[in-house]
Amino acid sequence: MHVPDGFINAPTSAATGVIAAGAVAVSLRGARRELDERTAPLAGLVAAFIFAVQMLNFPVAAGTSGHLLGGALAAILVGPYTGVLCVSVVLLMQGILFADGGLTALGVNITNMAIVTTVVAYALFRGLVKVLPRTRRSVTVASFVAALVSVPAAALAFTLMYAIGGTTDVSLGKVATAMVGVHVLIGIGEAVITALTVGAVIAVRPDLVYGARGLTQKLKLRVDGELVDVPEPAPVAARTSHRKVWAAGLVTSLLLAGFVSFYASANPDGLEKVATDHGIDKKAEEHAVADSPLADYGVKDVDDARLSGGLAGVIGVGVTVVAGTGVFWAVRRRRTDDASPSDTTSMTSV
Repeated sequence: MHVPDGFINAPTSAATGVIAAGAVAVSLRGARRELDERTAPLAGLVAAFIFAVQMLNFPVAAGTSGHLLGGALAAILVGPYTGVLCVSVVLLMQGILFADGGLTALGVNITNMAIVTTVVAYALFRGLVKVLPRTRRSVTVASFVAALVSVPAAALAFTLMYAIGGTTDVSLGKVATAMVGVHVLIGIGEAVITALTVGAVIAVRPDLVYGARGLTQKLKLRVDGELVDVPEPAPVAARTSHRKVWAAGLVTSLLLAGFVSFYASANPDGLEKVATDHGIDKKAEEHAVADSPLADYGVKDVDDARLSGGLAGVIGVGVTVVAGTGVFWAVRRRRTDDASPSDTTSMTSV
């Protein structure tokens, strides 16, 4: 659902840019509360994984494909504020390096793919885990439903933006029907990927899943008339180190982007298909970095398609994990710096 330049007019694109910038600023502050010794190392990896999986277009209907948006996955794994930043980092890397998603439409894409998906998915996810049994399986089920709903929600958001600032005269009803219809199908794929990924992380390190924290109550034992927590030995899987989880995730991302992506569907994604069928793309503009060495997820001057796409994917994962990790460690460090004065005051007062 990467919106290119020319689909949405300049005033609307500028307005969404302001919205996106404001949301990113709020998320930078909110992420300070979410990023701890568990989520900080994982956040950059989540961004890289989303980049890799977005290269894997899967068929959803005749002549149409879809790919992961990632907002639900990021929000559930590392928190909603950090999730917005994860997807925003991915979109920025894609727009600048790979000419995917217009630069003037960056605000549109961040609003649709990072903000709307994350807010809708996480709100629904939290509501579901409150009413479902407090188990890990419930987290997986809630992840599936939240991811499924987040995709057509983003499609509706695009339709609203197009109603306000679309550059072609197209029936809004037809656009809405086509966008929601195809993105419900894409949402099923999003839901499957999200649920499988969340379930896999829970199986290894449930404490690393932000959305799964606090779902189980500790056992209590009465000692001398007082209730105290009963220490429980962590299961073997839960003792898997951060480094092993991080390394496994990085290797998986590199394999998906560098090898599996070659077998992705070549059909246009949902937005591209709707745009072509209904004339939304009549005023589409060439990307500002269309001559980038990595444009269209290939390496310039590398003639072998498999090698070219694989190298581009590996480079993309590497750049995204470095950029994402840098951002999240900076935010984490800022939180530590902000906490230092209060900690000093508390120690002094004691």
